[in-house]
Amino acid sequence: MTDNLLLEYIQRCTKAEKETEKLAACLQTLTTDCLDSFEDDDISDKEFLNLLNENKKLKYRIAILKKSIENQDVKTGTMVNNDDFGSHMCNILGHLESIFTKAVLAAYPDVVDPVIQIQLSKHADYQCNAAMALAKSLKKNPREVGQMILQNVASNPLITKLDISGPGFINIFLSQDFIKQQVTNVVLNGVTPPPMVPKRVVVDFSSPNIAKEMHVGHLRSTIIGDCICRLLEFLGHDVLRLNHLGDWGTQFGMLIAHLQDCYPDFATNPPPIADLQTFYKESKKRFDEDEAFKKRAYGAVVKLQSHDPVHIKGWEEICEISKKEFEKVYERLGIRIVNRGESFYQSRMEALVKELNSAGYLEEDDGRKVMFAEGADIPLIIVKSDGGFTYDTSDLTCIKHRIEEEKGDWLIYVTDAGQSQHFKSFFACAKRAKIYDPAKTRIDHVTFGVVLGEDRKKFKTRSGDTVRLAQLLDEGLQRSEEKLKEKDRHTALTPEDFSKARDAVAYGCVKYADLCHDRSRDYVFSFDRMLDFRGNTAAYLLYALTRIRSIARTAGVNREDIVAEAKKPIDLDHEKEWKLARTILKFPDVVVRITEDLYLHPLCEYLYEISSVFTEFYDNCYCVEKDETGKIVKINMGRLMLCEATATVMEKCFAILGIKTVERM
Repeated sequence: MTDNLLLEYIQRCTKAEKETEKLAACLQTLTTDCLDSFEDDDISDKEFLNLLNENKKLKYRIAILKKSIENQDVKTGTMVNNDDFGSHMCNILGHLESIFTKAVLAAYPDVVDPVIQIQLSKHADYQCNAAMALAKSLKKNPREVGQMILQNVASNPLITKLDISGPGFINIFLSQDFIKQQVTNVVLNGVTPPPMVPKRVVVDFSSPNIAKEMHVGHLRSTIIGDCICRLLEFLGHDVLRLNHLGDWGTQFGMLIAHLQDCYPDFATNPPPIADLQTFYKESKKRFDEDEAFKKRAYGAVVKLQSHDPVHIKGWEEICEISKKEFEKVYERLGIRIVNRGESFYQSRMEALVKELNSAGYLEEDDGRKVMFAEGADIPLIIVKSDGGFTYDTSDLTCIKHRIEEEKGDWLIYVTDAGQSQHFKSFFACAKRAKIYDPAKTRIDHVTFGVVLGEDRKKFKTRSGDTVRLAQLLDEGLQRSEEKLKEKDRHTALTPEDFSKARDAVAYGCVKYADLCHDRSRDYVFSFDRMLDFRGNTAAYLLYALTRIRSIARTAGVNREDIVAEAKKPIDLDHEKEWKLARTILKFPDVVVRITEDLYLHPLCEYLYEISSVFTEFYDNCYCVEKDETGKIVKINMGRLMLCEATATVMEKCFAILGIKTVERM
């Protein structure tokens, strides 16, 4: 985090700062008293030692408070001390943790980094278990410790009541007025992020190779990376979405040589290559079987790297054709990304190698130049024996560019778990070369497992080839259409609405099936499971959302009517109304927690939870009452407000997941 952002954050955390200032003033007074005591024969040695001890405690507490402010920012970036709840949704768990951290420090100033556990409770809204761990370290009765903490909880708008149960659990009851205000804000203002310290975030994801078609191996990086970007953009961060394309290397020699043979006038007439994948296979076959062609290919590489205009033109043509094919896939999936190939870093790699060499970081190894670092089990090969650069050189240059030139506060790499060792090594080398300082820049390597077929083996076609991504999406559209027709939706919907529903289900089910799993594990790709309209699937949840939206529409109530109603206090008298309201307000807790480890499946779990809790609410609380003839006799506008808030939060969840929603299905 930059100094300016830290200053802005501390300024906003007024309550914590004021408390720190008071402690500093008290510390100054105590210090003066201690110094004066040397000239006061009446003061005892015991009193003097007590003053020094109190002085030490206060110093320590000031440090803890300041550290707490900074740690909360480093951990989640949330400004938990901003109490303007009328303008944003509240990160309730974050606020409760902050409240009880301060209470623990007020009750026990000597405690170092108190662990505050806040969880849901059967006996209240939440429960704080801090007293149990503290009692053990303090060697006190946990109930007594809990009572001391409770007595030091400052007045705040979140909590209406606290009590102690069992051996020392602190039960937390949320204020109904606070919950009502927050739900009303969702209806009036939509889903708003909790205030965050904005960071410059660079996310590296997808990253296919030029001249090769995108396949199922690119699916997870593309979907997970896009979702992370959407989440961080929602939270107010400045996100750069980077597609690190493999657009430089020896393979371009054979491609350009083949291009010269097939399209001799490519420099003046763009080659009509319809299938670049086939073109690549043809050139590779010639390269493997024809020695004369191989020699020409190597010569083409030299000319390309020497920036010969004709060879550069051929390279540009191949890259352009490939990027257009990639863009077709990204457009279908609704993904925005900035292409930046390895070629972009060529001159920077040359400069970096000189820097590393002059600083003494590189060592000779069988004609190569390698770099070692503490924590790097495998050294980086910076320069090959033939003088060429490697992926190691490229990645080390990338991290330098993203920190120094892009001014990234937070770098995220989304790749398969098989690259973990490589990333561990180049992060360690970047740290040794003083390119990367963990105290200033956060870096996450977001890993994931592989996609399996229903036979639980690596997902491939029947012929054993890698599944092309465009082909996979085509099959999804076909199966989605068949599924919707099975349910007679083609007769109930207009052709336009049917087409929107088909696309939303097809692409949504592929994304959701990936994101709802723990990303670190492999998962089985099954269209039958994805398109099931029961359980935790995109198909079911999209349909559930359309049903919620249809309640007000069927009653003839529009959004303007509901917004007008939001000017009155909402009733949450029924237990299912209260449960739904609390579930709606868990959204900020979920998204803030995701920023800690970038595991995305909790958002899917939350989306399924809110739809399930809504079903409980709808089954027990009439929103629209009808007589025996089906005529509407009563509309409960307060409950329609809950419907509106639920749908709004669900739509935001879908938006972060990158899934389009529809009004009708």
